[in-house]
Amino acid sequence: MTRQEEKKMLRSIMRRLEDKLSQRYMETADQAIMSHLAAMPEYQEAQTVFCFVSVRREIDTFPILKDALAAGKTLCIPLCTQKGVMEPRQITDLSQLQEGSYGLLEPPADAPLVSVDNIDFAILPCTTCNHLGQRLGKGGGYYDRFLSHYRGGTVMLCREKLIREEIPVEPHDYPVPWVLTERGLYEDGTPARLY
Repeated sequence: MTRQEEKKMLRSIMRRLEDKLSQRYMETADQAIMSHLAAMPEYQEAQTVFCFVSVRREIDTFPILKDALAAGKTLCIPLCTQKGVMEPRQITDLSQLQEGSYGLLEPPADAPLVSVDNIDFAILPCTTCNHLGQRLGKGGGYYDRFLSHYRGGTVMLCREKLIREEIPVEPHDYPVPWVLTERGLYEDGTPARLY
């Protein structure tokens, strides 16, 4: 089986597992994850934050999006500009988000482009990951391309029940240094203190 086939099979397994998670578990886990995230000094000190907008059964990022705006941070949201490519675009209000590629909420096409060099802290999604920060995305390569140019602080969000230690990786897959679950923060696979 090729790495691509392994990834496809694992994505399918994880979708089925995610569908079986109870609403109560997801809400409790998401609240804990957002609380941990807000406590990270790297997030608190960041002037410019890049964050995905959650859809369907993904970890609810709306509390952190609201918090970033309320704190006066520059908030960047991914805008898919072509297949496999996304750009960080600034929004100043959540009402600016509109349905775009793949049913995702995105900034408008004329939203200001923010250079990846100006982003202090990035918050990434995954289908699954391990505590070492090896991630499995949805398969489009958007975040791997982003990570290939980005050098700032990066945290990946994952519910503990969706963590898998065996992640099929390829040379172009970029690991993320911090993984945040409802249990807390992991740095390079080791539990880390948040504050």
